[in-house]
Amino acid sequence: MKKQLILFAALLTLLSCNNGEKKATSLPGKITLTKESLKDKIKGGWAGQVIGCSYGGPTEFKYKGAMIQDYTPILWYDDYLKDTFTSDPGLYDDVYMDLTFVAVMNRVGVNAPADSFALAFANSSYKLWHANQNARYNILKGIMPPASGYWTNNPHADDIDFQIESDFAGMISPAMINTAAEICNRTGHITNYGDGYYGGVYMASMYSYAFVSDDIDFIVESALKPIPEKSRFYSCISDVIKWHKQYPSDWRSCWFEVEKKYTSEKGCPEGVFNAFDIDASLNAAYVVIGLLYGNKDFYKTIDIATRCGQDSDCNPATAAGILGVVLGYDKIPGHWRRAVEKVEDEDFPYTSMTLNQVYNISFSQAISQICKNGGSADEKNVELMLQTPVVLPYEESFTGIYPRERRVNNKDILDEDINVSFNGSAIVIMGGIKQVSGNNAGYVARLQVTLDGKKDELIIMPFDYIKRKYDIYYKYQLPDETHNIKIEWINRDPDFRLNLKDIVIYGNTPNPPFNSGN
Repeated sequence: MKKQLILFAALLTLLSCNNGEKKATSLPGKITLTKESLKDKIKGGWAGQVIGCSYGGPTEFKYKGAMIQDYTPILWYDDYLKDTFTSDPGLYDDVYMDLTFVAVMNRVGVNAPADSFALAFANSSYKLWHANQNARYNILKGIMPPASGYWTNNPHADDIDFQIESDFAGMISPAMINTAAEICNRTGHITNYGDGYYGGVYMASMYSYAFVSDDIDFIVESALKPIPEKSRFYSCISDVIKWHKQYPSDWRSCWFEVEKKYTSEKGCPEGVFNAFDIDASLNAAYVVIGLLYGNKDFYKTIDIATRCGQDSDCNPATAAGILGVVLGYDKIPGHWRRAVEKVEDEDFPYTSMTLNQVYNISFSQAISQICKNGGSADEKNVELMLQTPVVLPYEESFTGIYPRERRVNNKDILDEDINVSFNGSAIVIMGGIKQVSGNNAGYVARLQVTLDGKKDELIIMPFDYIKRKYDIYYKYQLPDETHNIKIEWINRDPDFRLNLKDIVIYGNTPNPPFNSGN
């Protein structure tokens, strides 16, 4: 069977090339797997995610625009994963969000609508950040998908969020790349748009192909077929593939090429004119670097993906999940498996499911999808229908705007209003509500925004961390001219402060290259 899959991968690669022309086609047909192998691969995918996330957790966003050098130790021991479950459950946001979607499909069915997924995660009790938290706030306000993830409603639309939680879609769609993409369409636009959405589809596609090929180069290249070629995401990953061929044994040189070309953030306001970068395409590049240079070695794969820096827990989690499907659980080295086995019967953080239950649920959902999409299953085997990839519609976030200015504040406000005058076409004012005394955890601030002399928005800002508004105020698609904003805190409370963080301003034209005049 392994030889058959390798031959299939080689043939598919040849058929997808015609005198240098790129085609969004693959080889139709069927491949047979034993049920035992299918379940082992699904188990390997989930276990790989949890291992990779735990391994990279201590370095998450501690290395921004810098690689983690080889002499820097990264901790691991048999009880490490179990200890992390207790001490830092919020680390596993890239898994418990996945499990929310798995639980919805288990309850409602594999055809569950987007609103079912959206309401389930919006009303959950776990911690979220960036596009996820912004979408949660939108949904609780009645802004449902796809509007909840659209870039004018979500300054984090291109962030990594859906990319780190789309694993489930690929793991229940073996060889069915379009089926995985359809699930992603229902779930990914809850939180993201454009490159942030494409990142999730790409990762799910790699999972899909990981069931039918053990050729990492083939998986990485073929999974890119659904992504529109004019997108920045496609450009970034295709460049990584090119640089891997240029530097086949030097991941650091490939990493450096990525840094030179793809670290200019314009979406997430926290990363604008800053070393912090949670952009989906950049962090996807680190996943691919880990996979390509790891050469199917489990340790090397997660270690390289981690040492690329930035979101260094989520990236090795994805890389290890995909490799876990390729290898299957039984071929993950024993010292990694021992750590997982210590928690497999515990409820996963913020869920009522154990990993052992998740393995079985995902297997059942995969069988359902296989049979729904032209495949079949008997007592011992499944027959997978290989799908011809369909290119997704083109989406682009933050169209036609460019970062112009960043104003640093970090100021606690009680008695004064926020007044901002700026020249540009978009603005994001970062900040939140903080408590300085008292115990009123249910406090909700109300802020009246006036834009250019007219009332614009009444902002509701819960102090509750789970329901919080991620940024104070944002506005896009304004005329590129001078604007004045006033934010009045209507129900001021001396137990609280409005923490004004940085302000990012955008314009319709890029800043010219800096020239000191010397």
